[in-house]
Amino acid sequence: MSDTTHGLYSDPNDTPPMSEAVPLGLQHVLAMFASNVTPSIIVAGAAGLAFGGAEQVYLIQMAMLFAGIATLFQTIGFGPVGARLPIMQGTSFAFVGVLAGIAATQGLSVALTACLIGGVIHFLLGSVIQHLRFLFPPLVTGLVILAIGLYLIPVAIKYAAGGAAPFQMEAESFGSLMHWAVALSVVIVALLLKFFTKGIISNAAILIGLIVGYILAIIFGMVNFGAVANAAFFVTPQPLPYGFEFSLGAVIAVTLVSIVSAIETVGDASATTKAGAGREATDKEIAGATYADGLGTAVAAVFGGLPNTSFSQNVGIIGMTGIMSRHVVTIGALVLIICGLIPKIGAVIASMPLPVLGGGVIVMFGMVAAAGLNVLSEVKMNRRNMVIIAVSLAAGLGLNLVPTAVQYLPGVVKTLMTSAVAPTAAVAIILNLVLPHED
Repeated sequence: MSDTTHGLYSDPNDTPPMSEAVPLGLQHVLAMFASNVTPSIIVAGAAGLAFGGAEQVYLIQMAMLFAGIATLFQTIGFGPVGARLPIMQGTSFAFVGVLAGIAATQGLSVALTACLIGGVIHFLLGSVIQHLRFLFPPLVTGLVILAIGLYLIPVAIKYAAGGAAPFQMEAESFGSLMHWAVALSVVIVALLLKFFTKGIISNAAILIGLIVGYILAIIFGMVNFGAVANAAFFVTPQPLPYGFEFSLGAVIAVTLVSIVSAIETVGDASATTKAGAGREATDKEIAGATYADGLGTAVAAVFGGLPNTSFSQNVGIIGMTGIMSRHVVTIGALVLIICGLIPKIGAVIASMPLPVLGGGVIVMFGMVAAAGLNVLSEVKMNRRNMVIIAVSLAAGLGLNLVPTAVQYLPGVVKTLMTSAVAPTAAVAIILNLVLPHED
């Protein structure tokens, strides 16, 4: 193993022996597993699906299945699709705020239709992505990522306390010491493992923290395994499980986030080649990564899956191990596909009490906000840029927190204005283009 850290497998086409490739592939899965299934749980909750019910289990299955399929689009590819790099795809947190809002107000049919159309538009961006990058300097992308994290953090706190649905927040048990004991056990274990261990245990810190919290919840009598017992051993993906229902506002909102997601994938492709091979990503690799991103999102949406994007934490694994082989990540993709076809696995995940998940997402959503701050750290904090940050965040988060402030706007515009991400991105892009630069 020690030789690999010095670049023995620094070419994407290199193939480590299976004795090394399989554990490394599993490491990629462990690092992204919790983050991959969480968006589906949150959007399912926003749509009013029964917690632990068959529909929620199905959405979790699709998250695993199509993360694996989208990863194969990246690592193996076909035609112009795929970077042919070790890029791990997974369900994107960036869309959670927008999709949860759409699912809560207009239903999953509208949300998934918007994902399908947004995925097609995302795919088409592959041919022009190089020409759009000027619209998304670190100032804009950092702001958008920060807004996503700040929007999601209250959701994490609600989950840790007992749930985000009105009936859960009104329950007597909401905010109980038992709920917080479970949630904080996840946070504490995850932090201890992340910073006091190395290798596969450190990379899977949040997943292990969730398992510890899950066990504690079982001891407290918070877990119902009825759905696990009733779940099938194999699932066949159903095309358009919620039908096809078009909403212009929903499509615009999802498309705006898709553009940001595409730019993020460009960054991950560049970071992957830099970390694993010490070179810049080629235009062909960047276009291929974007094509795979969009196609993965569109195909997933057809069967009830949420949008996919490249996972940055897996780029960190490549930087740590120095192993650039795309075949290693292909093994991880196959593991996800197998998990996605077995509903028993989805039912186990769905039986996880919300306070357990809440402990995990406190860390995950906080890290999204921190990632945005990290991007903004590249920006010179002069008066111009600070004004752009101030006005963009005030518009995006302010309107999201007080949606009645724009209650008289048309439905499409209101959906966009209260989505947090869309107004933050729009204001940041416009101000960045309009305001003169300072010396």
